[in-house]
Amino acid sequence: MAEPLLALRGVRAGYGDSVVLDGVSLEIPEHGSVAVLGRNGVGKTTLLLTIMGFTNVTRGTITWRGRDITRMPPHGRARLGLGWVAQEREVFASLTVDENLLAAATPGRWDLAAVRELFPRLAERRRHKGSELSGGEQQMLAIARALMTNPALLLLDEPLEGLAPIIVEELAEAIRRMMAKEGTAAVLVEQHAEIALSLTQEAIVIERGQVAHRGPSRALPQDLATLERLVGMRVSPWGNGTRDDGEG
Repeated sequence: MAEPLLALRGVRAGYGDSVVLDGVSLEIPEHGSVAVLGRNGVGKTTLLLTIMGFTNVTRGTITWRGRDITRMPPHGRARLGLGWVAQEREVFASLTVDENLLAAATPGRWDLAAVRELFPRLAERRRHKGSELSGGEQQMLAIARALMTNPALLLLDEPLEGLAPIIVEELAEAIRRMMAKEGTAAVLVEQHAEIALSLTQEAIVIERGQVAHRGPSRALPQDLATLERLVGMRVSPWGNGTRDDGEG
């Protein structure tokens, strides 16, 4: 069996003495994709931060292509091929779109031409400063900037949150293309469960810092009891009529 791209085995992690994740195991193959679902405060963002090296891991291991990176700092993980798009976007407000993109660039498949093709709006706005972009355009820029590092695995934290339905659709299609056509592996934390499941191969549901469910993404929409109990529902911007109980 091929070595997974990333593997977490029995990971306990948190901040200082506080434990948020307890006994989490997860494997992501080369070119794989995983949706991470769950209500607010259950540890989804902490999982991404743990993968990137920003939390205190007190038990378990994290490996990258078979190499133990449990104690490796974030910048070392980034050099190995981990990319991260934070929920806050964190674009450089005083830099132009192109300057934002080039600030993080490393040689590889994803260059200015490639990210402009993926996000045509960024080509149109290339001379505008980060502060002059709409929220949706800033999110496109944040994803494009992460791609410019040419990661083997991209971590996406709530990329669709708070955006207009038309922008959600545009971003979701770009993420789909990035994963399916370009082969970029991804871990997607997203409150729009229906969309996240449509974009990914596998899904896990986090509950109280532990993996409460795992399985193929295509199967979970049929398991309404699990979605109701562990995730709650959010109405899709594409009008598919799922329910949001407000817990996210």
